[in-house]
Amino acid sequence: MLNVHKLSVSFSGEYLFNEISFRLNAGDRVGLIGKNGAGKSTLLKVLAGDIPSDGGSMAMDKEVQIGFLRQDLDFEFGRTVLQEAYMAFTEIKKLEADLEHINQQLAERTDYESEGYNQLMVDLNEVTHRYEILGGYNYQGDTEKILQGLGFSREDFDRQTDIFSGGWRMRIELAKLLLQKNDILLLDEPTNHLDIESIIWLEHFLKSYPGAVVLVSHDKMFLDNVTNRTIEISLGRIYDYNKPYSQFLELRAEMRELQQNAQKNQEKQIQQTEKLIEKFRAKATKASMAQSLIKKLDKIERIEVDAEDTSVMKLRFPVSVNPGKVVIEAENLAKSYGEKEVLRGVDLMVERGTKTAFVGQNGQGKSTLAKVIVGDIEGTGHLKLGHNVQIGYFAQNQAEYLDGNKTILDTMIDAANEGNRAQVRDILGSFLFQGEDVDKFVKVLSGGERNRLALAKLMLQPFNVLIMDEPTNHLDIRSKNVLKEALAKFEGTLIIVSHDRDFLQGLTNRVFEFRDKKIKEYLGDIDFYLEQRQAADMREVEKSTAPQASKTKDAKPALDYASQKKQKALKNKLAGVEKKINILENEISKLDKRLAEEYDSLINNPDFFPDYQAKKDSLNDLMEQWEEISLEMES
Repeated sequence: MLNVHKLSVSFSGEYLFNEISFRLNAGDRVGLIGKNGAGKSTLLKVLAGDIPSDGGSMAMDKEVQIGFLRQDLDFEFGRTVLQEAYMAFTEIKKLEADLEHINQQLAERTDYESEGYNQLMVDLNEVTHRYEILGGYNYQGDTEKILQGLGFSREDFDRQTDIFSGGWRMRIELAKLLLQKNDILLLDEPTNHLDIESIIWLEHFLKSYPGAVVLVSHDKMFLDNVTNRTIEISLGRIYDYNKPYSQFLELRAEMRELQQNAQKNQEKQIQQTEKLIEKFRAKATKASMAQSLIKKLDKIERIEVDAEDTSVMKLRFPVSVNPGKVVIEAENLAKSYGEKEVLRGVDLMVERGTKTAFVGQNGQGKSTLAKVIVGDIEGTGHLKLGHNVQIGYFAQNQAEYLDGNKTILDTMIDAANEGNRAQVRDILGSFLFQGEDVDKFVKVLSGGERNRLALAKLMLQPFNVLIMDEPTNHLDIRSKNVLKEALAKFEGTLIIVSHDRDFLQGLTNRVFEFRDKKIKEYLGDIDFYLEQRQAADMREVEKSTAPQASKTKDAKPALDYASQKKQKALKNKLAGVEKKINILENEISKLDKRLAEEYDSLINNPDFFPDYQAKKDSLNDLMEQWEEISLEMES
């Protein structure tokens, strides 16, 4: 489907990747992995044609279509969720407009024998045939099914996209992409804004996808469940194996170990040969043998061990001042958005030094409570912060608050104060922004690099209570581990919102589950919580608490082929009846006009009134037929 040959991309004279080659085939589900900034998103942009490469070539068939889910979206407001999703069907929507225009012309024109009227009938047949081939009779049902799979309820369909958060808009864009039936799907961190139910739905969708899929993700379970091939970008090279993520890591470790052993054996042989050369070189009788050994040594192809990028950020969260024993106290707290109630009657007490996890399905109020505590939004009820409490807050979309037109260094300097401005470069260095990197504009950074910058910026403010909402989004797996280690050593009070069991394991000592607008406390770690909920993992818990929006009585099941065929026949029949109704109405209208203008002469015409009444009776019969067909279509 797609052949990539010696592709290279560089920034500021340094190669992200250099002369990489691979081939994509139908059925390939590739996990594209690597450190933040290794070039994963850049490679997707090159494959999609968004940016040019610095060298190499890509070859694919002309009819191959590529769909790309980007991290940054440009949304046009003013459309409903359904209208925005229908934008995936550009040609179908144009054909619908053409059909409407043709049918309107047929209804209005009366020159039934003319060449123009005949051409309209030909056009109607051609457009209808093309509309059917493209799935015009199915696309609305398909759209609703995919939107519901991604977590939208039927009530959401007619709501404006403006009211939805960036994460939900990302879901709409993902729905559009999945509806387009592209041959190759490029997905850049598709699970970042999905809840567990939607992630599981997406897994099933991608596993049965007939085309090729290339996805960037830092979700180990998602990669293992979906992919059958892994490509790692590391230090400008790629390592490509037909294995899912976890098996790929094992294979890479084995390959490196074999390379290291082979390299050691070769080094021993080389050292022995060099000793012999030195020994024989001193003797005239052995000089020719020494020369022979030197030539043999020169021909040896040295074994190289695959280079491994082991650089990680250095992270430590210092406590500013010692707060009082109770740092946060909430009583009867509630929050609603318009008519939608998110939290009701929440009681919460957080003591100094505790580490708390907020868990539960998306939309249950975890982020809302975090925002109420830090003062980003207002709730009702009683909320009190303790003595000397200083809160550091890392929002779920923290990276979105960064100014893309500033450099990394300017972003940090602007956020610093007189006391820590001199430390800015040291802090950036510990977050792997070194040398000329600090002069990069924020807008060219990857999602993971922006998250690292947001974390570095957080270090410039004093805090003793740290609230983090999904901080691992976009972070590579090594960076996740560094963050977890730093949070474990943090001597202050921690509240963390996360779906990631691996990340929470051993990190928190108390869990609050958000469910049905309430919270429930579990006095133990995440494993204790799962044990109490009798669940193997977070997926199982969140799946069991997921609202069954897609199974309500209002949901319309997709039509099978026979039903679709019958629906089409009824639609054609209805169109024929409507055409006859239009013709009769025009004729009756003309007779009404004659009756008003020539009543005295028509009263003596024995044929006029019977003909007039017959047309009205026929019109009534046609109206009854129209109603019967419409009811049958609805049923």
